[in-house]
Amino acid sequence: MLLVCMMDMSRTRPLPNVKQFNQLLSRVVNLKEYSSAIYLFKDISCNLGVSANEYTMNIAINSYCLSNQADFGFSILGWFFKRGCVPMTSTFNVLLKGLFKENKINEAQELFRKMVKEELCELSVVTYGTVIDGLCKAGNVAMAIELLGVMEKGRRICKPNTHIYNMVIDGLCKDIMIDYALKLFAEMFEKGIPPDVVTYSALICGLCNLSRWSEAKMLIEKMIGCKIYPDVITFNSLVDALCKEGLMVEAEDIIDIMKQQNVTPDVVTYNALMDGYCLQGRMDKARYVFDSMSNKNIAPNVRSYNILINGYCKKKKIDDAMHLFRDMPRKGVEPNAATYNTVLQGLFRCGRDSCALKLFDELQAVGLKPTFYTYCNMLDGLCSNGQVERALLLLEALQCKGGGDHHHHHISYYSIVMDGLCKAKKLDAARAIFNGLASKGLQPNVVTYNILIKGCCQNGLLEEANDILLKMEEASVLPDEITYNAIVKGNLKGGKYEEATKLFEKMDAKGFSLDASSFELLLGTSEQNPAILKMVQKSAPSTLK
Repeated sequence: MLLVCMMDMSRTRPLPNVKQFNQLLSRVVNLKEYSSAIYLFKDISCNLGVSANEYTMNIAINSYCLSNQADFGFSILGWFFKRGCVPMTSTFNVLLKGLFKENKINEAQELFRKMVKEELCELSVVTYGTVIDGLCKAGNVAMAIELLGVMEKGRRICKPNTHIYNMVIDGLCKDIMIDYALKLFAEMFEKGIPPDVVTYSALICGLCNLSRWSEAKMLIEKMIGCKIYPDVITFNSLVDALCKEGLMVEAEDIIDIMKQQNVTPDVVTYNALMDGYCLQGRMDKARYVFDSMSNKNIAPNVRSYNILINGYCKKKKIDDAMHLFRDMPRKGVEPNAATYNTVLQGLFRCGRDSCALKLFDELQAVGLKPTFYTYCNMLDGLCSNGQVERALLLLEALQCKGGGDHHHHHISYYSIVMDGLCKAKKLDAARAIFNGLASKGLQPNVVTYNILIKGCCQNGLLEEANDILLKMEEASVLPDEITYNAIVKGNLKGGKYEEATKLFEKMDAKGFSLDASSFELLLGTSEQNPAILKMVQKSAPSTLK
């Protein structure tokens, strides 16, 4: 409707003034019709001959940045200088936000440095906040803290406020740096900056995720003492953390407290509760929570379905999972790639590979793109169901499709197929894939090496396995506990007790332990060799010593 209105305006003679065009453009942007706003801006500026002012150009820059086209936003910035206009602080703030939104962190930092060095505009709290928020979301909390320090030392009008501190505290909590976050929290009180519900929620969530329950409880008490009452986000953090710890009774108690505090549980609350029951395999309880949402006028979302479907698949209740999956569109919820990935994995685990293949075709037919996890599930599922040749064909198709695309060209795909070939006793084919990785620009990781070492050991090729271990170390890929368990086990089975002893000593020096099957094998061979007996004594659980 607005587009029609704009077209009517463009045909009016004399033309409306630029202010009227700006008002309409702003309304188009507010409706999130960014491409329409860009089209109309071009029409106004190039075809209608309306003299765009700095407000028109700001709207255009904002539209480009919101539609992930910050580079075009910079081209509009050039118009400012050509027309003798001075860009406003808000102009640069929008460009900074656009760069961070597109994950162009270096470009955003460079623009900020240029703004400071060349004094392109008056920096505001919003400018600093945009950069700090972008850095925290990109995982560069250390630099965000440096910038916070700069603000503290700067002019009064740019001193950090509660919102700025919240960004840094939230970033620290997500980076599991809760003690530093608590230190900043204490500084807020010292500097007279009042924390709000967002501050407390971030800290409570951080403490709960580290199972620091007593501190979280004290913080809630302090929060309420300051007459700042927990909101649904605070309570959801508690419920989620308790559910992940398996403390379901306590999680249910928190939901009761929410209701007593007149805070209405939402879909996020019930999703966390469902997830907790699914993690415990209590599918009846999870289903009860799912069904009860409708009685509370809360519509389950795609995550609600994904949680329950995943729970059914893990319990191998594939018919229940499929029924729920097929019911989603009827309830107005469209399955996403994660839903398909979960169902694919469930079908393969239950040996229904033909159904899984049909579902893979369906995923693409409905317009969804297979993800990295989709291909991993497909390759692993085919190999696990004895269809290694078909997995090889899919791998070849991915090679052709991928080119330089990392999404279609990943070491994990090759590792999965190699593992399938080794289990199918096709070591030569697995070895050929391994030897061809370098020509594809891929570097084997510890998982890839472990698969080949295990394959060699299972086929009695102990010298080759030992050689691969040496090559692995030469390639600066550090062996892990799985590597040593595979090769120690292989040498024990092959009667190479001296070599097994040497490897065990090396393994023990690195702090690795024998797994249950390796230890069982060790016990069975200890009577045949004194050195093996020493290994048994050294690696035996304390209960056996």
